Amino acid sequence: MTGSPNAGMATALEVEHYPDIIDARSEGEYAEDFIPGAINHPVLNNEQRARVGTLNKVASAFEAKRLGAALVSRNIANMLEAHFADKPRDWAPLIYCWRGGKRSRSLTLVLREIGFKAVQLDGGYKAYRARVAQELTELPKRFSYVTICGCTGTGKTALLIALRDSGAQVIDLEGLANHKGSLLGEHVATKQPTQKRFDSLLWSALRSLDPARPVFVESESKKIGMVQMPESMREQMAVGECVWLDVPIAARVAHLRAEYEHFVADPALLMQKLAPLKVLRGGDMLARWQTLASAGNIDGVVESLLVDHYDPLYTTAITRNYPTLATARHVAIGELTPSALRHAASALAPSPSR
Repeated sequence: MTGSPNAGMATALEVEHYPDIIDARSEGEYAEDFIPGAINHPVLNNEQRARVGTLNKVASAFEAKRLGAALVSRNIANMLEAHFADKPRDWAPLIYCWRGGKRSRSLTLVLREIGFKAVQLDGGYKAYRARVAQELTELPKRFSYVTICGCTGTGKTALLIALRDSGAQVIDLEGLANHKGSLLGEHVATKQPTQKRFDSLLWSALRSLDPARPVFVESESKKIGMVQMPESMREQMAVGECVWLDVPIAARVAHLRAEYEHFVADPALLMQKLAPLKVLRGGDMLARWQTLASAGNIDGVVESLLVDHYDPLYTTAITRNYPTLATARHVAIGELTPSALRHAASALAPSPSR
């Protein structure tokens, strides 16, 4: 091959210009985070990277490079036959690895020798990550936020979805974090993203928005499960408009029963999750919840959790974190039905045609 290994380079500031992006890192690295839209085609997979690394330690760099070259060659050959066989001559993918080193350079060189217009990301994922971290200190400040506030179970996330369906601009922080933001908020079937992945998802979502229009968000504490939003976004949300949802306790209980069906079906699991609250609420309160759960009175457990635990915590925190709450617009929703949520969304963000 005669092509230059440095031919075709792009910077981290240009990643959005490439519709096709290849992440040449291992599947483990990819799982932690990746550039939005990137498809994983490992030049070395998890097991192969470990083999090469071990050989480098116990034998020599030469032996490790020889093994690595053989593995890389086979993997690239498989990509060409199994994944890239139908690509047109003018295909121009962006290719990156961890630091823009040997893995992405090897794949880029082969593709360019074939005739594709492959481009290597200078600095690799590390350069992209640095860009995201830097931009998240300023990007959230470009927007005016309308923060949906309300005690637990008032349908804040459901209202955000109704707002998005009506055409409003929405950032669903809990959706991005894959967590409902409370002690019971962890999803059963899927894990939370890593902090790096959450940052990428938020960065990508913010970049798609129009700064001239308001952005609806849900009130959140600093941490959403195990991830946290940028301080710049928290600060900007704090000075924006607030909307307070007034929902009857019966409607809140019914809404939470539907949201947390796995706890309704398994009261023992619910009590296991509530055990850490003994420190805050005492043994008598925990025993009361246990009695209600054992009797199958899940509605009683939920109502007590709201009135005796979540509501006092939330109102204290929301007052401290959102100075504009005193002038918040109140929205009353009698029942958290789809039609009622659509009506509330329409009142908050009327369509341009109205």
